[in-house]
Amino acid sequence: MRPPRRPWALTAAATLITAVFLLPVYWMAKTSLTRPERILVPSPQWVPTPVTTENYDTALSYEGLARALLNSLVIAGGVVALTLLLGLPLGYALARVRMRGSGTMVLALLVAQLPPAIVLAAPLFILERRAGLDDSYLGLIAADTTLTLPFTVIVLRPVLRAVPPELEEAALVDGCGLTGVLLRIVLPIMVPGVIAAAGLSFLLAWGEFLFGLTLAGDSDVRPVTVVLNAFVGQHGTAWGALMATATLISLPVVCVFALFQRFIVGGLTAGSVRG
Repeated sequence: MRPPRRPWALTAAATLITAVFLLPVYWMAKTSLTRPERILVPSPQWVPTPVTTENYDTALSYEGLARALLNSLVIAGGVVALTLLLGLPLGYALARVRMRGSGTMVLALLVAQLPPAIVLAAPLFILERRAGLDDSYLGLIAADTTLTLPFTVIVLRPVLRAVPPELEEAALVDGCGLTGVLLRIVLPIMVPGVIAAAGLSFLLAWGEFLFGLTLAGDSDVRPVTVVLNAFVGQHGTAWGALMATATLISLPVVCVFALFQRFIVGGLTAGSVRG
């Protein structure tokens, strides 16, 4: 394949597209470092002068923030664990086991991602209220998993299909059971795919707002995304503290993707040749 004749044009286009997507992130961070009285001026500055940490002091002084951050960490970690626990066997079954209706199941997983979360909020609220799971970590983890599990299975299925079946057959001949094949042979090979699924599940669970608002009436289990509402009042919005809190919330996601970027990209592209 010949290289493009004008690589600088592709670089410029990629840079422009990236800048457009990163502009809201920059504006969020910039606003968090701007003095409150300078945020809504008619001619906003691209670079805050002077830089201030007043908004972060206001955000960190909110008594429920530390608890909400811990809640989000527990919920996101639980969602990742439950998603992989259910998604790996289901993805393996759809990729390896020949059974009727497997194509229909894959289609159902695709369709399950189409309804917005607001459509699922009311039924989940009723079900979890009757099961006694409302206002609990387990209820929020189960609700968020309904969003992450279909996507995880769709990501892992082609990765599993790319694993040579001869390796599994050789392990079965040597006396390794089906569970041992999955844990000892398949799982180590598909580490990038697992990390990609785990990272994206963490991102979805960390940023989930609607289920946290509807299923967690108790402030002791509310995620940090719901706490953002505390800075939106009836008579105005504390934009500085809101943007400072949003910046703090974004840091864990940025760190996760910075550390595992290579695995996430490799996991999303693994299996693109064999489907």
